[in-house]
Amino acid sequence: MTGWVAIAGLGPGDDALVTPEVTETLAQATDIIGYIPYVARVAPRAGLNLHPTDNRVELDRALHALQLAAGGARVVVVSSGDPGVFAMASAVFEAIEAHPEFTETDIRVLPGITAMLAAAAATGAPLGHDFCAINLSDNLKPWEVIEHRLRMAARGDFAMAFYNPRSKSRPHGFEKTLDVLREECGPDRLITFARAVSKPDQKLVTVTLADATPEMADMQTVVIVGNSATKFIGRYVYTPRSAS
Repeated sequence: MTGWVAIAGLGPGDDALVTPEVTETLAQATDIIGYIPYVARVAPRAGLNLHPTDNRVELDRALHALQLAAGGARVVVVSSGDPGVFAMASAVFEAIEAHPEFTETDIRVLPGITAMLAAAAATGAPLGHDFCAINLSDNLKPWEVIEHRLRMAARGDFAMAFYNPRSKSRPHGFEKTLDVLREECGPDRLITFARAVSKPDQKLVTVTLADATPEMADMQTVVIVGNSATKFIGRYVYTPRSAS
């Protein structure tokens, strides 16, 4: 029996934003592996084994998936959003690099709607021109790298989307991020805080950098900073497609 590993994005939260491809693959799976709240989004059924795990064990999770597939299981590794955006797709390939005996495993990466794009759509079109995405967590890279990328993106006049902006264990990193942005972009740049995007308690707040505070963000928030041309049109925020 030949097994496989599918790495699937469950979208930002609303079940309507899960792609048909992901839904079909989940129906074929024998095993679901992922972070506890993401596995909880998959409905139990007969013949389906759920393997929820805690955070920060991505490589162990990926290796478990590969081992199950080697035994013939049809494994779906679930992430929120898109699995290739700060999520499990990279972890699975990192595990294969460390364990080359799994190189020939049938791997399928199934895209999903990442929170950045769902937040932008809910806001208007703040990513309408060139943009970049930066993970503000310093768990896997030092703050110095984050600061350098922030400054270079700001100087390049990119719109920016930030993942994992502020947690209880990292309360001061986002404060430093705002300081860097004010220094590089000035106080009038628009910044949007999109919390619980696509969920019933979704909240969108757009202010200038001068009025932004660290407490506006948490781990359920995607933060989008516009470029120098980003503006309000009524209650919507958009960035023109022409070069600024």
